[in-house]
Amino acid sequence: MPLMPKRVKYRKVQKGRTKGKATRGATIYFGDFGLQVLEPGRLKSNQIEAARIAITHFLKSKGKLWIRIFPDRPFTRKPAETRMGKGKGDVAGWEAIVLPGRIVFEIAGVEPSMAIEALRLASYKLPVQTKIIKREIL
Repeated sequence: MPLMPKRVKYRKVQKGRTKGKATRGATIYFGDFGLQVLEPGRLKSNQIEAARIAITHFLKSKGKLWIRIFPDRPFTRKPAETRMGKGKGDVAGWEAIVLPGRIVFEIAGVEPSMAIEALRLASYKLPVQTKIIKREIL
């Protein structure tokens, strides 16, 4: 079952602009290693799910995984071979808007080499550039 909200205030939303840097969700809070987004983009629910499966498959139920984003915006599509006009298309799925600096996944409870490899495998499933970061010890 794909990630999607139970209910939303508005059925369809406009695209808007993805500019600026992430102010929220840009630091590691839960885990020891995180996957940070480097460019603005839209992550569909199936892409987030594919990355989650890649991580859990590699970790084999060791450690703990946090997903720090949720696809709460609908995106629409018009049917194939439809003429222009006639309104906005039907909701085709759900996506999360990510800005540079946003942490997408966090991992804790495994050795560093395993965490880095799991996040590297997850990064291949996402359509944006990412980097693996380590928690800052204060």
